[in-house]
Amino acid sequence: MNQQINPDLQTVTAVTHWTDRLFSFRVTRPQSLRFRSGEFVMIGLPGDNGKPILRAYSIASPAWDDELEFYSIKVPDGPLTSKLQHIQVGEPIILRPKPVGTLVHDALKPGKRLWFLATGTGFAPFASLLREPETWEKFDSVVMMHTCREAGELAYGRKLVEDLQNDPLIGELVEGKLHYYPTTTREESRYTGRITDNLANGTVFADLGLDGPLTAERDRAMVCGSLAFNKDVAAVLEGFGLEEGSNSAPADYVIEKAFVGDGI
Repeated sequence: MNQQINPDLQTVTAVTHWTDRLFSFRVTRPQSLRFRSGEFVMIGLPGDNGKPILRAYSIASPAWDDELEFYSIKVPDGPLTSKLQHIQVGEPIILRPKPVGTLVHDALKPGKRLWFLATGTGFAPFASLLREPETWEKFDSVVMMHTCREAGELAYGRKLVEDLQNDPLIGELVEGKLHYYPTTTREESRYTGRITDNLANGTVFADLGLDGPLTAERDRAMVCGSLAFNKDVAAVLEGFGLEEGSNSAPADYVIEKAFVGDGI
């Protein structure tokens, strides 16, 4: 009924609260929606004045999924997430089905090793790409670096990574290719430190037994986090000789500049 009234309305099918600050949810997928794994869409809810409050959200589910998944932070006074965090199964949500974004395979030149670099909910587009068969068909190995402040905030990504091996579609493709590197910055865990530091000083290569450093001949990277994080990572990648690419000019690394941070 909702879709008949407004074609941009979809229905919430599942909600999972991972911490008091993080949650994921799934919604119905418009039959006409086609997207590339790694892209984002605008989603939202009606505001108090009746006008929709919309924000850019990466689609966390892969392009082949029958539903759409999203991963979000909870901001108590955020215009959207102060309401969005309370959504329930069966409730409507606004979804503008016009996917765009730079974190797509088409924006990268061919390479041997692919790096996914994310902080916080910046993991979302990689949740899509990790479940995309093309990722594993194009690269010999994939390194998923995900940094959060506390270990509990890694739970969504950790479970997704653990489930990959048993995925009926890509489980065999993933075997032996995935290197997962979750780190924390404010709490002791197996791995600690910022992504920029662990790349620049070689820690990640030592910890995972990988050949280093990065090279433009071998390595490709995708980056998603805050504006400051994106800028710092870009500097590190370019220090290794990698060049930024785009949909129109594929190169060595790409950054999702539309990612929304803590103000949502």
